[in-house]
Amino acid sequence: MTGTLEEQIGHALMHRGWTVALAESCTGGLIGHRLTNVPGSSAYFLGSIVAYAYEAKEHLLGVRHQTLYEHGAVSRETAIEMARGARRSLGADVGLSVTGIAGPGGGLPDKPVGLTWVGLSQRDRDQAERFVWSGDRLTNKEQSAEAALILLLRVVSQQP
Repeated sequence: MTGTLEEQIGHALMHRGWTVALAESCTGGLIGHRLTNVPGSSAYFLGSIVAYAYEAKEHLLGVRHQTLYEHGAVSRETAIEMARGARRSLGADVGLSVTGIAGPGGGLPDKPVGLTWVGLSQRDRDQAERFVWSGDRLTNKEQSAEAALILLLRVVSQQP
């Protein structure tokens, strides 16, 4: 498959007849920006919910209060609930989420600056991947968006 990462994702989604919805936190809309740089992306990209605060994650995406307070906003559990929430709220086939600590502050010993979780939800399967970036704030956001798009391409390109 040729073209940019975003073009490859669009082709794979169109080939399957699937749609995607996003839940972004630390990337602040960067993934949606990248997907919508492709002409015709409205055929498969339904929208994005940028939910930065705990309250937004709960109210807009349906992340459980208990999940946030037991595991934190930057966790596998939260990433999966965010992806599910985006998929369900927007009626998409695939929900993709990202939550992380972009920096330069906000890190803890068990959750360092650069820690990012990418979540993906389909009707019958949820998954999440963990990353720890070592760049500055902008670099960490860009690497998080790239990792999320790579996961999305990997999933939507799999043979049925």
